Amino acid sequence: MSFDLTGKRALVTGASRGIGRAIAVAYARAGADVALLARNADLLTDVAAEVEALGRRAAVATADVLDADVTRAATTEAIAALGGLDVLVNNAGGNSFSIPVAQMRMSGWEKTMRLNLDSIVHITQESLPALGEGGGAIVNVSSVAGLRGAPTMAHYGAAKAALISLTQSLAVETAWMGVRVNALVPGWIETDLTDFLRASDEAERAALARVPMQRWGRVEEIAEPAIFLASDASSFMTGQVLVVDGGLSAMP
Repeated sequence: MSFDLTGKRALVTGASRGIGRAIAVAYARAGADVALLARNADLLTDVAAEVEALGRRAAVATADVLDADVTRAATTEAIAALGGLDVLVNNAGGNSFSIPVAQMRMSGWEKTMRLNLDSIVHITQESLPALGEGGGAIVNVSSVAGLRGAPTMAHYGAAKAALISLTQSLAVETAWMGVRVNALVPGWIETDLTDFLRASDEAERAALARVPMQRWGRVEEIAEPAIFLASDASSFMTGQVLVVDGGLSAMP
């Protein structure tokens, strides 16, 4: 029963697809009402229907998290629609290019930071007052790219590494409020964001060569640990990094 989220109210960003969608639906299945935040209203409507089919309440808020003002307003709207907040999942993020640092345009670096780091600060700042009312949990979705060097993706790796540091700082700053903050770190997961690595057999073999389990992770395999981090099963856990990567980060 420690994994039960009945009565909890959760906000999941980047909820229209992939890991975010899987977490939102898994939370509903575990008993939570869920607010869904992303850019695509049509896709969010589909996810909301899945949540409601499980007997839970769904709220939809649209925002491009690159726009700070719109993101803050959408976060406030989502929390109001739920009537409060117990769990925040900062999942929105991504990477759209690979290039060596020497050739990278600063506009690309800045956009990556706004998407993967700045937006999380905006959403977290708007959410903390509600989370602090009764104690709550924040789950920041980072990446194995933030645990070690990420050649040709230094911009993304740096943002995700900074998110892990932010997680640990926030955990200390908010413990007195009863708010727990942990990072969930996926490895190579089969979503549309990693389609480019499955575009050819050669690229796929290269991606999986360093994964001891020799396969892609499934979104459900990230959603279940996200339930753990949101639930009472992790009630004495904060400032931690939970890696779910098929052994990739254990490789020398």
